[in-house]
Amino acid sequence: MNKKRYFWAVVMLLITGFQLWADDSIRISSDDWNALLQRVEKLERSQAQADKSPKMVTDATTAATTKKTPTYQLDANTGATVRRVGNGSGRLTFGGYGEATFKQCFFSNNYLRYGKNPEKFRGDHYGEFDLPHVVFYIGYDFGKGWSMGSEIEFEHGGPEIATEIEEEEGGEYESEIERGGEVALEQFWIQKRFNDYAIIRAGMQVISVGGTNAHHEPTEFFGVYRPEGEFTIIPCTWHEVGLTFMGKTPFGLHYQAMFLPGLDSDRFSRKNWVKTGAGSPYEFKLANVFAGAARVDYTGVQGLRLSLSGYLGNSFRNTLSLSSKEIDNSAYKDVRGTVGIGSFDFCYNDYNLVLRGSATYGHLTDAAAITQYNIGMRKGSVSHKQWVGSDAIAAGIEAGYDFFGLNPNLHNRNQKFYLFARYDYYDSMFRNPEGKRDYTYSWCGRQRLAVGINYYPLREVAVKAEFAYGILNKGMRADGTIGKLYNDEPQLSVGIVYAGMFRH
Repeated sequence: MNKKRYFWAVVMLLITGFQLWADDSIRISSDDWNALLQRVEKLERSQAQADKSPKMVTDATTAATTKKTPTYQLDANTGATVRRVGNGSGRLTFGGYGEATFKQCFFSNNYLRYGKNPEKFRGDHYGEFDLPHVVFYIGYDFGKGWSMGSEIEFEHGGPEIATEIEEEEGGEYESEIERGGEVALEQFWIQKRFNDYAIIRAGMQVISVGGTNAHHEPTEFFGVYRPEGEFTIIPCTWHEVGLTFMGKTPFGLHYQAMFLPGLDSDRFSRKNWVKTGAGSPYEFKLANVFAGAARVDYTGVQGLRLSLSGYLGNSFRNTLSLSSKEIDNSAYKDVRGTVGIGSFDFCYNDYNLVLRGSATYGHLTDAAAITQYNIGMRKGSVSHKQWVGSDAIAAGIEAGYDFFGLNPNLHNRNQKFYLFARYDYYDSMFRNPEGKRDYTYSWCGRQRLAVGINYYPLREVAVKAEFAYGILNKGMRADGTIGKLYNDEPQLSVGIVYAGMFRH
């Protein structure tokens, strides 16, 4: 008999004794004692059964009640569906995620490594310690369906001032003070929940186009760093001030539609396509043009999520800075710079297997005119003054198996150990401004193979290690032939990450 059982037996004995004393009769026999122990054992069995049953917890910021089992739900911050349940409770919730990483790159970081003589940098290497993202989010449920969410992000662990070598600007050293800089208010929204089918949200929020934007927390992907493809060609984490309508149905369909300001074509570039066209370098976001985004997730099958997302909006002349050539407006009167992005992503998580993948394709109209316009912008403008591709592509798939799932003891303690592999292909200049494929900037496209491990001592914490090998597209040699030109890019990375709600 354990101490806990003795304690409750004594308590019940005292209560029974008090009742008997009140009746002027105290008679405790061995039968009475055994009866008390049987009652204690019955209570313990009832309590154990209750502990095994699904409990109800409050979601991070929407205060929607869900079962505390690993099931898909509407994410409080992005509006996408994720296989995660927040641990926050009550009206005020506080949580976050963070990454501490190290990488050793067995290739050069010189800004000329993709120039005319890439072989000059063969054998170079460098290493980096970093805090890519440290994020804190706070949510509050006001009641009657009203709630708010906010997210503050510290990127690279630094202040607002940073010195960088600008690859896009001739390799010069540049100290920058950007709006928000390395510390940014990434989300701030207020929403009204009418019911499961209708939620309206307004404010700065994540644009969940693509798999990475919708699932950017570090426990939602295997690599030490976010998947390179989408991270390279579209904004990530993409956030804008906008208006969203979203909801879900009982048969596993989640949906959202967004109205937001358009991207800024003057900040597009050859290396990152439209990535740097989001947000604003000014104290406000220009809205000379508008855009729409939408996402649909289906989670009606246990362990499976299928998602479609897209973006459509104009981007030209969404700027305060005009071209230094003072180009005649009539030459650009029909230029819209319409950006169209379509993406499919999925996740299967069951039987100790996790399989994730995504494919994203983007098209920019009037890419040749935008390239000409940007190159002609005056000195000191925010433009990279570069060629911009008419089409960009990114696709990736990863698979991991949890070997701890084969051990009942480790599985019951929520510990996991994944061995994973990943493949990516992406190209920010998949087609040149004329809509053709050429080798002028073939280094913008590459394949990437990676293998590694993810160890989860707790559900919210992961230790990661990864070896990746980047293979750049073929280029044009000095003699005019097409073949291998650029150096391969092997990389070893390790990191420790967390993501979850903080309990109190």
